[in-house]
Amino acid sequence: MQTDSRWLRRVARERPLGVTAVLSAIGYALVAGAFAGAIPLFPPLERSTVNLFGHLIAIVNASALTAILVGVYFIKRDEVRKHRAAMLTAFALIAVFLVLYLWKVGGGFEKSITVTGLPEIAYLVMLAVHIVLSVVAVPVVLYAVILGLTHTPAELRSTAHARVGRIAVAAWSTSLFLGIVTYVMLNHVYGWVPRESALLLIAVPRPAWRLDWLSEERE
Repeated sequence: MQTDSRWLRRVARERPLGVTAVLSAIGYALVAGAFAGAIPLFPPLERSTVNLFGHLIAIVNASALTAILVGVYFIKRDEVRKHRAAMLTAFALIAVFLVLYLWKVGGGFEKSITVTGLPEIAYLVMLAVHIVLSVVAVPVVLYAVILGLTHTPAELRSTAHARVGRIAVAAWSTSLFLGIVTYVMLNHVYGWVPRESALLLIAVPRPAWRLDWLSEERE
């Protein structure tokens, strides 16, 4: 086991771009599979549990955003160890988010906001930016983390870690912030109805329990 971990660390150190590409592809495939209903790993969630997961995701995202900002504060003070701890905490929280999100989508349903007019436009624009940035941030964040885990602070100065890290922080933190704002609008300011994923509608038939929810909303 120790030999395997050393081998993985050496591969990540020598080929950070390749490892980033592989891990990013796996992440994208998991999300796409959950939306398409092609990953039968998630047991069905009750409507109340879907709502609970939504609240938990917002808490996790707010905590991750806080950890990122704390990490930025520490690196500006040249406190490398604290910066590393904060950023790894943020990364771990994003892993928790991914599990909750995939389960929420794969075992539950998505939501559509019920407001119209300018609030709806603002919501959709922020949601679109949130999604695009979250997709773009995946390889950037992974690359920065891989470099940070496989190099010493002195070695990092000769890598792209600082430059890539600034891009990762900007994309990651903006995406998290917009995700929190859209969550508040959807769940606490306006209202929502269940919505089937676009990929799900195209890829597979709707499960009966989802059809029940949609029928209840239309009645």
